[in-house]
Amino acid sequence: MDWMLMPLRRCADFEGRSRRMEYWMFYLFTLLLGLGFMLILGVVVLPLYTMGLSENAMMTIIIPLYFIGFLLSLGLVVPSLAVAVRRLHDQDKSGWFLLLALIPFVGGIIFLVVMCLEGARGPNRFGPDPVEDRRAPGGPSLERRRAALAKSDWLA
Repeated sequence: MDWMLMPLRRCADFEGRSRRMEYWMFYLFTLLLGLGFMLILGVVVLPLYTMGLSENAMMTIIIPLYFIGFLLSLGLVVPSLAVAVRRLHDQDKSGWFLLLALIPFVGGIIFLVVMCLEGARGPNRFGPDPVEDRRAPGGPSLERRRAALAKSDWLA
């Protein structure tokens, strides 16, 4: 859950680097938030429709819900842009690469591929490497990963 909320704490921070985990967990958080809101909206609207209320009565209830959803979406725009820019910085790319997503048809695919790529190893012009284990040559060894798993308490 911490990975999902980290971009909200760094909501207007367009400097530095973000790991793939931070980006994709925030993406999952926003997706689940949107699906949850749509589910709540459906649970509210369907009974109103079956009760036979007039359109004016239904709109009096539905419009504030849509407004809340709009405000929620609006509040997530800046954190989403910030985490995407920091993710691009992790690959030693400028934040302006975000504009690739605006290219019709292929832009979204290119942006998806870029977001899935591993970040640049070691420090770059945007800051230190957010993944500490990469600092060792060749990355973390299997023994170090097993030792870290053995120490963690999430298995217990």
